[in-house]
Amino acid sequence: MTVTREDVIDLLDKLVRIESVTPWLIPTGSGERNVAEFMGAWLSDLGLEVTLDEVTNGRPNVIARLRGSGEGPTLCLNAHSDTVGFENWADRALTPRVEGDRMYGLGVVDDKGGCAAGMLAVRELVHSGVQLNGDVVLAFCIDEEGVSAGTEHLVAHHTFDAAVVIEPTGLPLAITEHQGFGWIDITVFGKASHGSTPDEGIDAIVHMAEVIRALHKLDETTWKPNPDPLNGRTVFHTGTIHGGTDYATYPSQVTLGIEIGTQPGETLANRVADIENIFSEIKKEFPDFRAEIKVQVDRDPFQGAGFEKLLDAFDASALELLGTPMTRRGENAWTDAALMQSAGIPTILMGPLGGNLHSPDEWADLNEMVQTVQLLTATIARYLS
Repeated sequence: MTVTREDVIDLLDKLVRIESVTPWLIPTGSGERNVAEFMGAWLSDLGLEVTLDEVTNGRPNVIARLRGSGEGPTLCLNAHSDTVGFENWADRALTPRVEGDRMYGLGVVDDKGGCAAGMLAVRELVHSGVQLNGDVVLAFCIDEEGVSAGTEHLVAHHTFDAAVVIEPTGLPLAITEHQGFGWIDITVFGKASHGSTPDEGIDAIVHMAEVIRALHKLDETTWKPNPDPLNGRTVFHTGTIHGGTDYATYPSQVTLGIEIGTQPGETLANRVADIENIFSEIKKEFPDFRAEIKVQVDRDPFQGAGFEKLLDAFDASALELLGTPMTRRGENAWTDAALMQSAGIPTILMGPLGGNLHSPDEWADLNEMVQTVQLLTATIARYLS
Protein backbone atom coordinates (compact mmCIF):
# COMPACT_ATOMS: atom_id res chain seq x y z
CA MET A 1 0.00 0.00 0.00
CA THR A 2 1.35 3.43 -0.98
CA VAL A 3 0.15 6.64 0.63
CA THR A 4 -1.96 8.84 -1.66
CA ARG A 5 -2.99 12.47 -1.77
CA GLU A 6 -6.50 11.32 -0.78
CA ASP A 7 -5.10 9.57 2.31
CA VAL A 8 -3.43 12.80 3.39
CA ILE A 9 -6.54 14.91 2.76
CA ASP A 10 -8.80 12.50 4.63
CA LEU A 11 -6.64 12.33 7.75
CA LEU A 12 -5.76 16.03 7.82
CA ASP A 13 -9.40 16.98 7.40
CA LYS A 14 -10.29 14.98 10.51
CA LEU A 15 -7.41 16.39 12.56
CA VAL A 16 -7.99 20.03 11.65
CA ARG A 17 -11.70 19.85 12.53
CA ILE A 18 -10.78 18.93 16.12
CA GLU A 19 -9.97 22.21 17.88
CA SER A 20 -6.83 21.83 19.99
CA VAL A 21 -5.79 25.39 20.81
CA THR A 22 -3.28 25.48 23.66
CA PRO A 23 -4.85 27.16 26.69
CA TRP A 24 -1.44 28.48 27.67
CA LEU A 25 -1.81 31.04 24.85
CA ILE A 26 -5.61 31.26 24.63
CA PRO A 27 -7.31 30.54 27.98
CA THR A 28 -10.51 29.46 26.22
CA GLY A 29 -8.66 26.95 24.06
CA SER A 30 -9.89 23.36 24.36
CA GLY A 31 -6.45 21.84 24.72
CA GLU A 32 -5.29 18.61 23.16
CA ARG A 33 -7.35 15.83 24.74
CA ASN A 34 -9.92 15.43 21.95
CA VAL A 35 -7.37 15.26 19.17
CA ALA A 36 -5.16 12.99 21.32
CA GLU A 37 -8.03 10.55 21.79
CA PHE A 38 -8.71 10.52 18.05
CA MET A 39 -5.06 9.87 17.18
CA GLY A 40 -4.74 7.29 19.92
CA ALA A 41 -7.72 5.32 18.64
CA TRP A 42 -6.50 5.55 15.02
CA LEU A 43 -3.08 4.20 16.00
CA SER A 44 -4.51 1.51 18.27
CA ASP A 45 -6.45 0.18 15.30
CA LEU A 46 -3.10 -0.38 13.58
CA GLY A 47 -1.93 -2.53 16.48
CA LEU A 48 0.45 -0.03 18.05
CA GLU A 49 0.90 0.16 21.81
CA VAL A 50 -0.72 3.49 22.68
CA THR A 51 -0.62 5.52 25.89
CA LEU A 52 -2.27 8.85 26.55
CA ASP A 53 0.32 10.24 28.92
CA GLU A 54 -1.23 12.98 31.04
CA VAL A 55 1.12 15.96 31.23
CA THR A 56 -1.23 18.36 32.95
CA ASN A 57 -4.91 18.19 33.77
CA GLY A 58 -6.82 17.07 30.68
CA ARG A 59 -3.87 17.48 28.33
CA PRO A 60 -2.10 14.24 27.35
CA ASN A 61 0.81 13.44 25.08
CA VAL A 62 0.13 10.57 22.69
CA ILE A 63 2.85 7.91 22.92
CA ALA A 64 2.47 5.14 20.33
CA ARG A 65 5.06 2.40 19.85
CA LEU A 66 5.57 0.11 16.87
CA ARG A 67 7.83 -2.62 18.18
CA GLY A 68 10.67 -4.13 16.20
CA SER A 69 12.77 -7.14 17.10
CA GLY A 70 14.42 -5.33 20.00
CA GLU A 71 17.87 -5.65 18.46
CA GLY A 72 18.15 -2.11 17.13
CA PRO A 73 17.77 1.47 18.29
CA THR A 74 14.56 3.30 19.15
CA LEU A 75 13.61 6.19 16.88
CA CYS A 76 11.16 8.87 18.03
CA LEU A 77 9.00 10.93 15.68
CA ASN A 78 7.98 14.06 17.56
CA ALA A 79 5.21 16.42 16.41
CA HIS A 80 2.92 18.69 18.40
CA SER A 81 -0.83 18.35 18.72
CA ASP A 82 -1.66 21.90 19.83
CA THR A 83 -2.30 24.99 17.72
CA VAL A 84 -2.40 28.73 18.21
CA GLY A 85 -5.70 30.62 18.32
CA PHE A 86 -7.84 31.56 15.33
CA GLU A 87 -9.78 34.69 16.26
CA ASN A 88 -8.84 36.43 13.01
CA TRP A 89 -10.42 33.71 10.85
CA ALA A 90 -12.94 31.96 13.06
CA ASP A 91 -15.38 31.56 10.16
CA ARG A 92 -13.17 29.03 8.34
CA ALA A 93 -10.22 27.97 10.47
CA LEU A 94 -11.74 24.63 11.54
CA THR A 95 -13.32 23.88 8.16
CA PRO A 96 -10.45 22.69 5.99
CA ARG A 97 -10.61 23.21 2.23
CA VAL A 98 -8.51 22.09 -0.72
CA GLU A 99 -7.59 24.40 -3.56
CA GLY A 100 -5.20 22.96 -6.12
CA ASP A 101 -2.18 21.51 -4.37
CA ARG A 102 -2.86 23.30 -1.11
CA MET A 103 -5.00 22.42 1.88
CA TYR A 104 -6.06 25.27 4.16
CA GLY A 105 -7.00 25.14 7.85
CA LEU A 106 -5.82 25.81 11.38
CA GLY A 107 -2.76 23.69 12.16
CA VAL A 108 -2.88 21.99 8.77
CA VAL A 109 0.91 22.25 8.56
CA ASP A 110 1.80 23.55 12.05
CA ASP A 111 1.68 20.90 13.23
CA LYS A 112 -1.18 18.54 12.47
CA GLY A 113 0.55 17.98 9.17
CA GLY A 114 3.48 16.66 11.19
CA CYS A 115 1.22 14.40 13.22
CA ALA A 116 -0.49 13.12 10.07
CA ALA A 117 2.84 12.45 8.36
CA GLY A 118 4.03 10.36 11.30
CA MET A 119 0.74 8.47 11.53
CA LEU A 120 0.63 7.65 7.82
CA ALA A 121 4.30 6.65 7.72
CA VAL A 122 3.79 4.15 10.52
CA ARG A 123 0.66 2.83 8.79
CA GLU A 124 2.78 2.28 5.67
CA LEU A 125 5.30 0.31 7.71
CA VAL A 126 2.60 -1.82 9.34
CA HIS A 127 0.88 -2.62 6.05
CA SER A 128 4.17 -3.38 4.28
CA GLY A 129 5.09 -6.01 6.83
CA VAL A 130 8.69 -4.79 6.92
CA GLN A 131 10.75 -6.27 9.74
CA LEU A 132 12.37 -3.61 11.88
CA ASN A 133 15.21 -4.26 14.28
CA GLY A 134 14.30 -1.36 16.52
CA ASP A 135 11.17 0.45 17.70
CA VAL A 136 9.44 3.48 16.26
CA VAL A 137 7.77 5.75 18.82
CA LEU A 138 5.32 8.45 17.80
CA ALA A 139 5.23 11.24 20.37
CA PHE A 140 2.52 13.81 19.70
CA CYS A 141 3.16 16.42 22.35
CA ILE A 142 1.07 19.15 23.89
CA ASP A 143 1.83 22.83 24.30
CA GLU A 144 4.64 23.44 21.80
CA GLU A 145 2.93 26.72 20.95
CA GLY A 146 3.01 27.59 24.65
CA VAL A 147 5.97 26.59 26.84
CA SER A 148 6.58 23.07 25.47
CA ALA A 149 5.33 21.27 28.56
CA GLY A 150 4.69 18.19 26.44
CA THR A 151 8.20 17.64 25.15
CA GLU A 152 9.71 18.59 28.50
CA HIS A 153 7.59 15.82 30.03
CA LEU A 154 8.52 13.44 27.22
CA VAL A 155 12.29 13.74 27.66
CA ALA A 156 11.96 13.58 31.44
CA HIS A 157 10.23 10.18 31.26
CA HIS A 158 11.50 8.51 28.05
CA THR A 159 14.80 7.86 26.34
CA PHE A 160 15.41 7.40 22.61
CA ASP A 161 18.43 6.73 20.45
CA ALA A 162 17.50 9.35 17.85
CA ALA A 163 14.62 11.64 16.97
CA VAL A 164 12.97 13.37 14.05
CA VAL A 165 10.99 16.47 14.93
CA ILE A 166 8.42 17.06 12.20
CA GLU A 167 7.68 20.73 11.56
CA PRO A 168 7.02 22.69 8.33
CA THR A 169 10.46 23.24 6.80
CA GLY A 170 10.00 22.26 3.17
CA LEU A 171 11.74 19.39 1.39
CA PRO A 172 14.47 18.29 1.06
CA LEU A 173 15.71 20.31 4.04
CA ALA A 174 17.28 18.74 7.11
CA ILE A 175 17.46 21.40 9.81
CA THR A 176 20.41 20.67 12.08
CA GLU A 177 20.43 23.87 14.13
CA HIS A 178 18.24 26.85 14.90
CA GLN A 179 17.96 29.92 17.09
CA GLY A 180 16.90 29.99 20.69
CA PHE A 181 14.62 32.67 22.02
CA GLY A 182 13.34 34.47 25.07
CA TRP A 183 10.09 36.12 26.02
CA ILE A 184 11.02 39.09 28.16
CA ASP A 185 9.00 41.73 29.99
CA ILE A 186 10.65 45.12 30.34
CA THR A 187 9.01 47.33 32.96
CA VAL A 188 9.81 51.04 33.13
CA PHE A 189 8.82 52.92 36.28
CA GLY A 190 7.72 56.52 36.47
CA LYS A 191 5.94 58.55 39.10
CA ALA A 192 2.20 59.16 39.12
CA SER A 193 0.97 62.71 39.46
CA HIS A 194 -1.82 64.98 38.28
CA GLY A 195 -1.57 65.79 34.59
CA SER A 196 -1.25 69.50 35.41
CA THR A 197 1.85 69.01 37.62
CA PRO A 198 4.65 68.04 35.21
CA ASP A 199 7.36 68.92 37.72
CA GLU A 200 6.06 66.22 40.04
CA GLY A 201 5.39 63.40 37.58
CA ILE A 202 7.76 61.06 35.75
CA ASP A 203 6.30 59.76 32.49
CA ALA A 204 7.03 56.03 32.26
CA ILE A 205 5.68 55.87 28.71
CA VAL A 206 8.07 58.55 27.47
CA HIS A 207 10.97 56.65 29.02
CA MET A 208 9.71 53.38 27.49
CA ALA A 209 9.73 55.09 24.10
CA GLU A 210 13.48 55.55 24.55
CA VAL A 211 13.86 51.82 25.25
CA ILE A 212 11.86 50.87 22.15
CA ARG A 213 13.81 53.31 19.98
CA ALA A 214 17.14 51.89 21.21
CA LEU A 215 16.04 48.27 20.70
CA HIS A 216 14.94 49.07 17.17
CA LYS A 217 18.29 50.74 16.48
CA LEU A 218 20.16 47.71 17.83
CA ASP A 219 18.12 45.46 15.54
CA GLU A 220 18.73 47.64 12.49
CA THR A 221 22.44 48.27 13.05
CA THR A 222 23.62 44.98 14.57
CA TRP A 223 21.33 42.00 14.03
CA LYS A 224 19.85 42.83 10.63
CA PRO A 225 23.16 43.46 8.82
CA ASN A 226 24.94 40.51 10.51
CA PRO A 227 22.76 37.41 10.07
CA ASP A 228 23.97 34.01 11.19
CA PRO A 229 25.17 32.03 8.13
CA LEU A 230 22.72 29.19 8.83
CA ASN A 231 20.01 30.67 11.02
CA GLY A 232 19.51 34.11 9.54
CA ARG A 233 18.84 37.38 11.32
CA THR A 234 18.55 37.27 15.10
CA VAL A 235 14.86 37.40 15.96
CA PHE A 236 13.55 40.55 17.62
CA HIS A 237 10.12 42.14 17.79
CA THR A 238 7.90 43.89 20.29
CA GLY A 239 4.83 41.90 21.22
CA THR A 240 2.73 43.60 23.90
CA ILE A 241 2.63 46.89 25.78
CA HIS A 242 0.56 47.88 28.82
CA GLY A 243 0.71 51.03 30.91
CA GLY A 244 -0.94 54.09 32.34
CA THR A 245 -4.23 54.45 34.17
CA ASP A 246 -6.11 57.36 32.58
CA TYR A 247 -5.78 60.49 30.44
CA ALA A 248 -5.32 62.84 33.40
CA THR A 249 -2.49 61.07 35.24
CA TYR A 250 1.21 60.68 34.56
CA PRO A 251 1.83 56.94 34.00
CA SER A 252 3.79 55.38 36.83
CA GLN A 253 4.51 52.11 35.07
CA VAL A 254 4.56 50.58 31.60
CA THR A 255 5.49 47.03 30.58
CA LEU A 256 6.74 45.98 27.16
CA GLY A 257 6.75 42.32 26.12
CA ILE A 258 9.33 41.30 23.53
CA GLU A 259 10.49 38.16 21.76
CA ILE A 260 14.21 38.07 21.17
CA GLY A 261 16.50 35.43 19.68
CA THR A 262 19.80 33.81 20.53
CA GLN A 263 22.20 32.18 18.11
CA PRO A 264 24.18 28.97 18.75
CA GLY A 265 26.92 29.80 21.23
CA GLU A 266 24.77 32.46 22.90
CA THR A 267 22.38 32.37 25.82
CA LEU A 268 19.56 34.68 26.80
CA ALA A 269 22.01 36.30 29.22
CA ASN A 270 23.62 37.88 26.15
CA ARG A 271 20.34 39.54 25.19
CA VAL A 272 19.66 40.64 28.77
CA ALA A 273 23.09 42.28 28.78
CA ASP A 274 22.20 44.11 25.55
CA ILE A 275 19.06 45.48 27.19
CA GLU A 276 20.91 46.47 30.37
CA ASN A 277 23.40 48.41 28.23
CA ILE A 278 20.47 50.28 26.71
CA PHE A 279 19.23 51.14 30.21
CA SER A 280 22.64 52.52 31.12
CA GLU A 281 22.74 54.75 28.04
CA ILE A 282 19.23 56.08 28.64
CA LYS A 283 20.01 56.85 32.26
CA LYS A 284 22.83 59.14 31.13
CA GLU A 285 20.27 61.40 29.47
CA PHE A 286 17.37 60.77 31.87
CA PRO A 287 18.76 60.40 35.42
CA ASP A 288 15.34 59.49 36.81
CA PHE A 289 15.00 56.56 34.40
CA ARG A 290 14.35 53.25 36.21
CA ALA A 291 13.55 49.85 34.70
CA GLU A 292 13.71 46.12 35.31
CA ILE A 293 13.80 42.97 33.20
CA LYS A 294 11.79 39.82 33.83
CA VAL A 295 12.44 36.71 31.75
CA GLN A 296 9.22 34.78 31.17
CA VAL A 297 10.54 32.04 28.84
CA ASP A 298 14.14 31.08 28.05
CA ARG A 299 14.88 28.52 25.33
CA ASP A 300 18.39 27.65 24.21
CA PRO A 301 19.34 27.30 20.54
CA PHE A 302 19.30 23.90 18.85
CA GLN A 303 22.58 22.41 17.68
CA GLY A 304 22.17 18.86 16.44
CA ALA A 305 24.89 16.30 17.12
CA GLY A 306 25.38 12.56 16.82
CA PHE A 307 22.74 12.18 14.08
CA GLU A 308 25.07 10.97 11.30
CA LYS A 309 23.54 7.51 10.88
CA LEU A 310 20.03 8.94 10.80
CA LEU A 311 21.03 11.64 8.32
CA ASP A 312 22.68 9.02 6.10
CA ALA A 313 19.36 7.15 6.03
CA PHE A 314 17.54 10.36 5.12
CA ASP A 315 20.05 11.11 2.36
CA ALA A 316 19.71 7.69 0.78
CA SER A 317 15.91 7.85 0.94
CA ALA A 318 15.77 11.40 -0.43
CA LEU A 319 18.09 10.49 -3.29
CA GLU A 320 15.84 7.56 -4.15
CA LEU A 321 12.52 9.43 -3.84
CA LEU A 322 13.36 13.05 -4.65
CA GLY A 323 16.48 12.71 -6.77
CA THR A 324 18.64 14.66 -4.32
CA PRO A 325 20.10 14.15 -0.85
CA MET A 326 18.89 16.27 2.04
CA THR A 327 20.07 19.87 2.20
CA ARG A 328 21.54 20.90 5.58
CA ARG A 329 20.34 24.24 6.83
CA GLY A 330 19.63 26.25 9.96
CA GLU A 331 16.42 28.05 10.94
CA ASN A 332 15.51 31.27 12.70
CA ALA A 333 12.43 29.80 14.40
CA TRP A 334 12.54 27.71 17.59
CA THR A 335 11.16 24.17 17.90
CA ASP A 336 11.08 21.32 20.38
CA ALA A 337 14.13 19.87 18.56
CA ALA A 338 16.20 21.93 21.01
CA LEU A 339 14.68 20.10 23.99
CA MET A 340 15.18 16.69 22.38
CA GLN A 341 18.85 17.38 21.60
CA SER A 342 19.44 18.92 25.03
CA ALA A 343 18.27 15.64 26.53
CA GLY A 344 21.10 13.87 24.67
CA ILE A 345 18.93 12.57 21.81
CA PRO A 346 20.50 13.09 18.35
CA THR A 347 17.81 15.06 16.52
CA ILE A 348 16.98 16.23 13.01
CA LEU A 349 14.18 18.65 12.12
CA MET A 350 12.27 18.22 8.85
CA GLY A 351 8.80 18.38 7.38
CA PRO A 352 6.56 19.49 4.51
CA LEU A 353 6.22 22.93 2.95
CA GLY A 354 3.52 25.26 4.22
CA GLY A 355 2.69 28.89 4.77
CA ASN A 356 0.72 31.52 6.70
CA LEU A 357 1.76 29.96 9.99
CA HIS A 358 0.02 31.57 12.98
CA SER A 359 -2.15 33.62 10.63
CA PRO A 360 -5.34 33.31 8.56
CA ASP A 361 -5.46 30.71 5.79
CA GLU A 362 -2.58 28.57 6.98
CA TRP A 363 -1.80 26.05 4.25
CA ALA A 364 0.05 22.81 3.60
CA ASP A 365 1.48 21.65 0.28
CA LEU A 366 -0.26 18.33 -0.39
CA ASN A 367 2.45 17.05 -2.73
CA GLU A 368 5.08 17.62 -0.04
CA MET A 369 2.83 16.01 2.55
CA VAL A 370 2.79 12.83 0.46
CA GLN A 371 6.56 13.05 -0.09
CA THR A 372 7.16 13.57 3.62
CA VAL A 373 5.26 10.39 4.43
CA GLN A 374 7.23 8.48 1.79
CA LEU A 375 10.53 9.92 2.99
CA LEU A 376 9.82 9.09 6.62
CA THR A 377 8.70 5.57 5.75
CA ALA A 378 11.84 4.83 3.73
CA THR A 379 14.15 6.45 6.26
CA ILE A 380 12.69 4.56 9.20
CA ALA A 381 13.06 1.27 7.34
CA ARG A 382 16.71 2.05 6.51
CA TYR A 383 17.65 3.34 9.95
CA LEU A 384 16.07 0.40 11.76
CA SER A 385 17.11 -2.31 9.30
